Amino acid sequence: MVKLPKRLEHGEEVSLVEHLTELRQRLVVAFIALGVGFAVAFWRNSDILKLFNRQLPIDPHTHQHILPTTLSVSEPFTNSMIISAYAGLLLALPIVFYQLYAFVIPAFSDKTTKQVWPVLVIVPLLFIAGVVFGYEIVLPRAVHFLLGFNADQYNVQVRASSYYSFACMILAAMGVIFEMPAAVAALSRAGILTARMMRKNRRYAIVVLAAIAALLPGVDPVSMLLEFLPLLVLYEASIWVARLMEVRRGRAAEKEPVAGAS
Repeated sequence: MVKLPKRLEHGEEVSLVEHLTELRQRLVVAFIALGVGFAVAFWRNSDILKLFNRQLPIDPHTHQHILPTTLSVSEPFTNSMIISAYAGLLLALPIVFYQLYAFVIPAFSDKTTKQVWPVLVIVPLLFIAGVVFGYEIVLPRAVHFLLGFNADQYNVQVRASSYYSFACMILAAMGVIFEMPAAVAALSRAGILTARMMRKNRRYAIVVLAAIAALLPGVDPVSMLLEFLPLLVLYEASIWVARLMEVRRGRAAEKEPVAGAS
């Protein structure tokens, strides 16, 4: 039976061995969560594959979504394993992030903890939102454009391993892209980034964001545009996040002298 690690309080003194024991226990819990997530995803792997196949074009003869092609005996099994691993990671993400948070947060004061924990809570939510956006918006349009490009000149067949890898990379990339506000909030909280700095360098940021969109999965202009637009919107939203963090930090600084005087 796995013993759940006890979360330490700020200022609580423990030995190096106890720290390492806590780290080991939290890693065990995280790996168990990943294992359970993988098991659940593999149990329903056919449903997950149907979700991915739903973004493929419809066969005009059968009026059903075309099915990807496999070219080896082991490919159906390995594809299901890879898809289940991605889905299992997504399911286990909140628990993994909590284990990281619970191990690191005792090093900070209670005041800092109250300011930081909303950012840590929103990280997995933003990642999931990015995955949903990638699935509903980016992936179907990218697939439609790429498979339809000069389609009359090719016998178009979709290889399963290539398609699922392409789809997973797009979803993972969109999940990471949606983490921008959380990253900006952390940098603003540390005093490294300010809203004024982001506004002043907006033009340079747009060039950098366009370059990032070009490097992300998806070689076609449609997916690049659909990846660039969220980056731009999230950048503008991050300016407001930075401004909000500055206002909160200013209010906290105003209260400090009053608390010291009392």
